[in-house]
This record gives sequence, structure tokens and C-alpha cells, in this order.
Amino acid sequence: MTNIRLIVGLGNPGAEYIYTRHNAGFWFVDALAQKYNCVMANEGKFFANIARFKFKNDDIYLSKPQTYMNLSGKAVLALAQFYKVLPDQILVVHDDLDLAPGIVKLKQDGGNGGHNGLKDIDRALGKNYWRIRLGIGHPGDKNKVADYVLKKPSVDDEISIHNAIDKALANIELILSGQMAQAMKNIHTE
Repeated sequence: MTNIRLIVGLGNPGAEYIYTRHNAGFWFVDALAQKYNCVMANEGKFFANIARFKFKNDDIYLSKPQTYMNLSGKAVLALAQFYKVLPDQILVVHDDLDLAPGIVKLKQDGGNGGHNGLKDIDRALGKNYWRIRLGIGHPGDKNKVADYVLKKPSVDDEISIHNAIDKALANIELILSGQMAQAMKNIHTE
């Protein structure tokens, strides 16, 4: 049973991106930092805003890469190497076009679905890391995807995305403890 030691939320830095669909991973990490009363701080050597909290005597690191989405692997690799975190001890939280808003999935390994942040992490680490996929829906036309992910969701979609974050957070202690089968059962059950 592998315990998670590093949780990375994907997003883009900068005020213009804070409320965009592509920053759902940042929203998750911010909510987790609040839950465990820790403050994100910029760490230049890790190319990320990071925080740390204790869970069952283990240090758990939170990261919001500040490299922009397409270079997320650089930040994840820097932190993982420094703290000697193995890929299967990493949880990456990201937006997912293939899932409707409000849907959340937990999985290990697999394809990147065209997600540029995941592509870069795959290049840096391989694919053996865990993922929380937060549904953001699809614009219905592949030519509109880039614009869609960099826009603020509708009020209803934003509420649904935050509900999915809450569902994942309700299972975070199972995930941190490596009880992935139970966490998946809880998260994937409506």
C-alpha cells in the first residue's frame, strides 16, 4: 500500500487565470491547504507555490506549479527529486474535458487525454502517478477547447466543479493512507 506524499494541483499562474476552468487543480489544492490550515508560499527552486502539513506523522507536500500548464512536469520533478517522492506517491489534480462538471474520478496511470499539463508530467516522471480528474465539460467543438478552458465556467458549472472538489476532499484521508480502492468506490459512487 503506497501512501501519497505529494499533491499537485494543475493550473496557470496569474490573476487572469484564477477563475478559469483550467485552474480546477489549483482550486482543489487551495481547498486542501485550507482544510489542513497551511499556507501556500512561493518556492523558486521548485518553480511552484508549496505548503506542507502532517498526516499520521508523514509530511505531505502541496504544490501549485508556477511554470504555466505546458511546463508542469518541471515543477513536479523538482519537488519529487528533492524530497525523494516516487511517482506512485504523487497525486495530480487536474481539469478534465471528458467529464461533465460535477464528475470526479480517481485513477492511476493511463492516457493524458490531450491535457498539456499531464503530457509534460508524463515526459518528466512517466505515467505511474495518481490522478484526480475534475470534470469541466467540453465545448462541443475541438477547435473551441483552448478558449473554453481559459474562460470562467458558468455559475452552475462552477458550483458543480466545487461539489466534485468537496467529494474528493471528503475522501482525502483514505487517499493519503493509500486506501485507493475504498476512495475510488466512494468517489465513483453517485
